[in-house]
Amino acid sequence: MSAIRILLRNSIDYAGLFPPAGLDIAAAVNNYHRYRAGDTAWALGRFILPAGRLGQFEQAAANYLSGSPAGLPWLLGALAGDNREADLQAVAKFNQRHAPSGAARIDTVEAKAGSAEAIRDTMHLMPSGVQAYLEIPIDRDPGNLVAAIGRLGGRAKVRTGGVTRDAFPSTASLLRFLRACVTAGVPFKATAGLHHPLRAEYRLTYEPDSPAGPMFGFLNLFLAAAFLAAGIAEPEAAQVLEEESPLAFEFDRQGVSWRGHRIGPDALAGARRDVIVSFGSCSFTEPIEELQALNLLEPSIQQA
Repeated sequence: MSAIRILLRNSIDYAGLFPPAGLDIAAAVNNYHRYRAGDTAWALGRFILPAGRLGQFEQAAANYLSGSPAGLPWLLGALAGDNREADLQAVAKFNQRHAPSGAARIDTVEAKAGSAEAIRDTMHLMPSGVQAYLEIPIDRDPGNLVAAIGRLGGRAKVRTGGVTRDAFPSTASLLRFLRACVTAGVPFKATAGLHHPLRAEYRLTYEPDSPAGPMFGFLNLFLAAAFLAAGIAEPEAAQVLEEESPLAFEFDRQGVSWRGHRIGPDALAGARRDVIVSFGSCSFTEPIEELQALNLLEPSIQQA
């Protein structure tokens, strides 16, 4: 298997309901159904939605769920908001309703937690069989929060952007978060501002007059985490986060290389399992098409 597929398999959590795409739920559900059946379904992760919209999802996806192939459930990631207890109860009830058919299942819940107390309280409410991702602030050292998440069996979540320039963290802050997760052995997912492969200046929204700003690429993030886990020094990991040249990364069946450093397939698979799990994107097609445009993903390796 090609290293690019190992690195990105089931990695793109589809968040079409969220900015900047901001689709209505019927359009997002239809898109996800189409992606599940497409040649690049190997890269598709979960359908992400607020827990408060689960009823809308069931209505929009009713026809698809009734015809879902056996053994291929729709995997959903639900976002719990301020009314956390009610949202998590809604998650549990959703799973109970769909358990007989096996057509859909919420297996991850994401929630914000800015303190060790909030992490503990949220984890104690988590339904059985659901993996929690706790989004924590990274403008200060997140090491204690990451460790608290790990002790309670959770996973971390980091916000890497938004629709304004000030929503993007600094390289130093993001690197500090990565180091904390690698050190504590806590897997994480990322969200926002990551629908491009490589770091560069991009428009912050899809509006024609949108301002631009520097964004991290999902390849930068995944590979920085993988290289850190493999023992690369932090200054070099920071350079991976800021790498803008597609020629700097070389993928083949023996692994991936970056400026004299190399990671093999087993290490990449380990990083995906133990460090970086997925990233949320309001577009599934844009990341795929940009990888193809950069000749990092060839048509011959798109077959699932």
